[in-house]
This record gives sequence, C-alpha cells and structure tokens, in this order.
Amino acid sequence: MSGVKVIRLPVDLKLAGGGYLPQIDIAYETFGELDRNRSNAVLICHALSGDSHVATGPWVDGVERPGWWEPMVGPGKAIDTQKYFVICSNVLGGCSGTTGPGSTDPATGEPYGLRFPMVTIEDMVDAQAALLDAIGVKRLLCVVGGSMGGMQALAWSRRYPQRVASMIGCATTWRLAPQAIAFNEVGRTAILGDSGFMDGDYPADQQPEHGLAIARMIGHITYLSEESMRDKFGRRLAKREGHAYDFVTEFEVESYLAHQGRKFVERFDANTYLYMTKAMDYFDLAGDAPSLAEALRNVQSRFLFLTFSSDWLFPTHETKEIVDALCQVGAEVSFAEIKSPYGHDAFLLEPEEQTAFVRPFLESVYEKEFAAASSRLKEGDAV
Repeated sequence: MSGVKVIRLPVDLKLAGGGYLPQIDIAYETFGELDRNRSNAVLICHALSGDSHVATGPWVDGVERPGWWEPMVGPGKAIDTQKYFVICSNVLGGCSGTTGPGSTDPATGEPYGLRFPMVTIEDMVDAQAALLDAIGVKRLLCVVGGSMGGMQALAWSRRYPQRVASMIGCATTWRLAPQAIAFNEVGRTAILGDSGFMDGDYPADQQPEHGLAIARMIGHITYLSEESMRDKFGRRLAKREGHAYDFVTEFEVESYLAHQGRKFVERFDANTYLYMTKAMDYFDLAGDAPSLAEALRNVQSRFLFLTFSSDWLFPTHETKEIVDALCQVGAEVSFAEIKSPYGHDAFLLEPEEQTAFVRPFLESVYEKEFAAASSRLKEGDAV
C-alpha cells in the first residue's frame, strides 16, 4: 500500500459538455498487487463525497487511516486486497487531488472556480481510463461502485465494454428521478446564495461554509430512512431542560444534521459540490438510444446489483429497470434486494450482507478471467 499518488496526464481531454482540459492530475491509490496474468484489477468508484482512500493505508499526511469503505475492502474482506489489485481514484472535478474547480488553470495561473468546464459521469470514466492506460491496466476484472460510484461503473460497462469483465452496482441508478434532481438543486441554491460564494472565486480558506453545510444537511436527509431517523433520534431533545421556544437547535436530529454540515465543510469544496451534483443530474445511461435495452446491447460484462429495501433516494424499482434491460439483451445479471433500515447509506453500513453476494461473484469472475488470461499468455508465448 503506497498511499496517495498524483499522476499528470497530458490528455487534451474533450468533455461531453463541449469543454476540454489540456492536462489533468489524477489522485489515486492502489492496494494489493497485479497477478502474473494481469487479470485481477478491480476499480472502485467513489460516491459524491468520497475520494481515493477506499481502504486502510497512508493518507496525505503519511498517517495510516481507515478508508471510506473499510468494512468491504482489505485483506480477507469481500474485495480482498491479498487477491485483487484494487485501484481507486478521486474523480475528475473532485477536490482531493484530482483536477477540479479548485485547481490552478494553467492559462491564468489562478484557480478555475466556475470557469472549470462542466464534467459528466462519462468524463470521469474517460479520465479513469486514461489513468489505467498510464499505469498499465488494460482490462478490469470488475468495476465496483455505490451511489454515484455505481453510475460510473455502469458508464464503464457501456463505454468500454471490452475492458470490463464484470460490474457491481450498490444502491445506484441509471438516471436520477425528478425528486433526486430537486434535492440536488436545493443544495446548489444554498451554496450559490451564500454571500461568501463570490461567484465561485472565494479564497481556498474562506469558502461559503453556511451554504455548503446546508447543502450537506439536505443531502444527508436523503441518505437516511424514516425508520433509521425514528430509531436513532425520535423526537428526543439534545438537552433535557425542555423546549426553548426559540429558533435554536433543540432536537437531537437537528443537532446531528448541524454536526454533519460542520464536518463536511472541513473536508469538501463548495464548487466541487456544484459540479458533482450536476454531473449526477445529467447522467442518463440510455443516452440517445431509443431505449435502455438498446443502449446496453453491446455490453460484455457480468453484472451484480444490490439494492436496499429502505433506500427511497435510489429505490429498488430503478435498479430493476436496469436488470430488465440487461435481460432483454441476454446479459448475465444477478440482483438482490437487501432488507435494511439504513436507507441509501446502507451500502456503507451493511458490509456482511453485501459480502455474501460480492465475494462469490468476484471469485467466480476471477476464476474465468484468470483461466482466459493464462490461455492468452500461453498462446503469446507460443507465438
């Protein structure tokens, strides 16, 4: 485990929205080693507020820290870093080392701010593909992602069908429903309306904290479920003296959301939040195809989808639409809905249940990939 690395790629990346970037920096981490057949590479794509630090390893300060998907990734875990070569990169437009709105525009010497070109999920995937080219990974055993990470994994399977042996999507969707877009817009409005936003040109150490905290509070509500909020907070007061009869934080749920907002401001960037949520809004796996099934006709991956019973942000029926479309085109697809009270956040909070599906799925795909790679290697040696 070598910690965070940053690679500069002179890619002249043309973006779906019409913009381009003459070069990009990508922050990424790797865990484990490539096998002799180079058939065990697993790309993990992070969600909206994530980064490259998916599992325990040295972080930017050199200190060993747990990753955001610690229960699922590591030695002996569902995505076993003793068996698989795991790669995770911060997405294009991010704020954890990869080129984004806080990066320096080489043309001006100043941070991009809102002059950064709009990026899409597909642009993020193209940047990841350029990274894999640079580090010598031509084919992936699996692309894995939850939430926005699952959108990237889906885009991989359609955009680079010959490079992806399998795909795992957890609590994800093939396009946002209007309600999800609406929540994203309210969060963006909170940021844009903060007096400290300064049209996106705020100093790095003086970002619009109030607006970003509100955006996070709104988003966090969508990640929970009614059941989990009732069990965790109920109508309990943060202090037991009784109601204040004033506009102050009184209920435990209010205190919790305020805490989440403060924590988020310490590690995330407001402009990045704008770009990430807009990229999610734009994502539509069907694209210009007449149907989702037609859009997926050329996929070559095996698929595993996991949903959670209380996830109302990306509900199970949206994933079933993907499953149905894949079945129509003859793809090999597995699906399970996991009963969980945790809402959308369940993909971070239900490791045992997910492991029961992810571990055997990966092992099955790896057995076939390793055998196929061994055969190709022998044929190459014979030649």
